[in-house]
Amino acid sequence: MQDKNVIRKFVDILSPFDQKTILEIGPGTGSITAELYGKCKELSIIDIDERVIEPLKENYPKINVISGDILKLDFEKLNRGESFCVIGNIPFKITSSIIFKLIENIDLIDEAVFIIQNEVAKRITSKIGDKDYGILAVILGYISTVQYCFKISAGVFYPKPKVDSAAIHIKFNRTTDRDISHFIKIVKASFGNRRKTLKNSLSNSIFRGYDFSKITIDLSRRAETLSIAEFVELSNNLKPSLKNGK
Repeated sequence: MQDKNVIRKFVDILSPFDQKTILEIGPGTGSITAELYGKCKELSIIDIDERVIEPLKENYPKINVISGDILKLDFEKLNRGESFCVIGNIPFKITSSIIFKLIENIDLIDEAVFIIQNEVAKRITSKIGDKDYGILAVILGYISTVQYCFKISAGVFYPKPKVDSAAIHIKFNRTTDRDISHFIKIVKASFGNRRKTLKNSLSNSIFRGYDFSKITIDLSRRAETLSIAEFVELSNNLKPSLKNGK
């Protein structure tokens, strides 16, 4: 990003910084890093591009610079088991993968702010009844509060991308009372055959052959018509089947 005002506005979503431990994904030349440097309790940055590692170490000697793939990072070793915040102008093609990586480590992450493709941001923050309502919107709506912060024109980037971006803020609501992995399986299976009934979608997934007779949700409905609360109900209905292997 070239526009410092946009960078500052984006970084300020995480403000105040002084007591926060922050991980930045994909710092590149360090435009976001520079805005965070010296302001937070602890700062780590990770980039898979080895060409930027040494310049980042030279320019920001007081931070932890990691050369590696965020999707392979051991979050528990990063900050000795402490919770932290995540920020980044992340690659469009692995946006979903990064979000699911955070979900896998939800006990360690307080919040995340990302710059992502604008259309993806709309999908992630969509609500029931919206045409973009889908898997990530349901899963994130179940475990977090997600906010579409502001749109970012393609013109503030160099090189200029073909699409606009947007800033989103994810605030995780952690609790030990939820089986998140099971809920994710239910949601993915439900949307597996979009525009088809829940029964068809679930029957063509890992739940093939299960007895749906005791499900309290009307399985003639389509996944996009279910609220998050109804997905929770569906998830709870299917738990006994999973445990009994029926």
